[in-house]
Amino acid sequence: MANITLRQLRYFEALAGQGHFGRAAEVCSVSQPALSMQIKELEGQLGMALFERAARQVRLTAFGEDFARHARDVLRGAEALEEMARKAQEQFSGRLRLGVIPTIAPYLLPRVFKALAARYPRLDIQVRETLTSRLVAELDEGRLDTAILALPVSEPSFEEVTLFEERFVLVRPEGEAGLPVPSADSLSQMRLLLLEEGHCFRDQALSVCSIPQVRPRDGFDASSLSTLVQMVGAGMGVTLIPEMAVPVETRSAAVSLARFAAPEPTRSVGMVWRKSSPLIGELREMATVVRAAAAEGA
Repeated sequence: MANITLRQLRYFEALAGQGHFGRAAEVCSVSQPALSMQIKELEGQLGMALFERAARQVRLTAFGEDFARHARDVLRGAEALEEMARKAQEQFSGRLRLGVIPTIAPYLLPRVFKALAARYPRLDIQVRETLTSRLVAELDEGRLDTAILALPVSEPSFEEVTLFEERFVLVRPEGEAGLPVPSADSLSQMRLLLLEEGHCFRDQALSVCSIPQVRPRDGFDASSLSTLVQMVGAGMGVTLIPEMAVPVETRSAAVSLARFAAPEPTRSVGMVWRKSSPLIGELREMATVVRAAAAEGA
């Protein structure tokens, strides 16, 4: 059997993850025929089909699922070797794959990127913005090096470092600016607008209001904080947003802001990475840079 290449394994992993030749080719920055040819050659070398091909989607065969687990281990090992070599040559240069959740990315990244560029001029940071569950999975699979999200993640294989604590702010229609700030019990009886399911900030907001996550809700679920704030301005209800989002999201909305009585509800924002990462020292140092950049904008 001919030697299996890392390129073939990377193309295989992309196709397994995307379930579509076109999207997998985009992820790998190659043409679809080139990716298809490599997959076909890999299956020929193995003498087994890795994918079940349908008109609109491809799925892993039973053998393909077993193969995927081993392929992921091989790719992780290869990336660890690359990182070790990079580390030996020069401190923190090359590619760094950073994941960030949507309720942090647009508000924190601009000033963090400026600080990181000044500290690590040869570092090529590639950003992945998505939900916490996906970031955790991709970090565990070795497709991300680190992530900035709400803590705790509580994964035994991850190291967590707290960056800062952030307060929640109540957003109400402009005409309610003079009204008393409702208690958590009162807030639970109001029309509370939330992010759609899957966002950790949704769960945190429900916790603040002591609303069970299993309880059916009659509200408006959005995919972004911007939409929530604009809907509050239109009189549809009230919402909670993290403090860092206030300057961006409320500047063009007819809303009023209110802070809760002490102790104010907060979330803990931090960085996580695999305990097995060869970049632990660099990532810990990077966390101090991110923490300082966040404090400057507070």
